[in-house]
Amino acid sequence: MKSIYFYATPIGRIGVAESEGRLTNLFFPAEKIAEPAIEVETGLLQEAGEQLERYFSGKLKDFTLPLTPVGTDFMQRVWACLQTIPYGETWSYQKVAQTISQPKACRAVGLANHRNPLPIFIPCHRVIGKNGDLTGFGGGLELKSLLLDLEKEHLASFISC
Repeated sequence: MKSIYFYATPIGRIGVAESEGRLTNLFFPAEKIAEPAIEVETGLLQEAGEQLERYFSGKLKDFTLPLTPVGTDFMQRVWACLQTIPYGETWSYQKVAQTISQPKACRAVGLANHRNPLPIFIPCHRVIGKNGDLTGFGGGLELKSLLLDLEKEHLASFISC
C-alpha cells in the first residue's frame, strides 16, 4: 500500500505518495486521489517535502529523490527526457520528440506529459508549444505559468553562486 502525506506550499496543499521507498505520485490541490493510501509521513516523504520547500523558495533546482512513475516504455523515455530540461528553460513538444529519437511523436509526447504522475519532480511544466504558447498542464495553465515564472525569477541566484 502507498503512503501519502500533504504539504502546504505556495500553490496550495500538495500530496506526495510513495511505495517501497520510491516516489510514485504528486497530487495538485484540486486532484482526486484514486488509489488507497495510508496518510503517514515517511522519511522519504519528509525529504520530498523539504526539497519541495527549497524548490519553491528558490534554493533548489534539481531534485534528488528516487522516482518510480508508472507508464509505458515510451512514457518512461519521455519522462526521463523531461528530467534533462534545465531549470528555468522550456522545450517544445517537438524538441522532446526529437531528443528521444521520435521526431514525429509530438502528440504522443503531449499525452505522456499529461499522464506524468510526478509533476514538478518530473518537470513537464517546462514543455510548451512550438510557437512558445503555454499548452495543457494537469495543474492548469495558471499554475504552469507560475512555476515557469518562479524558475526564471530564481535562475539568476543559481547563476551568481
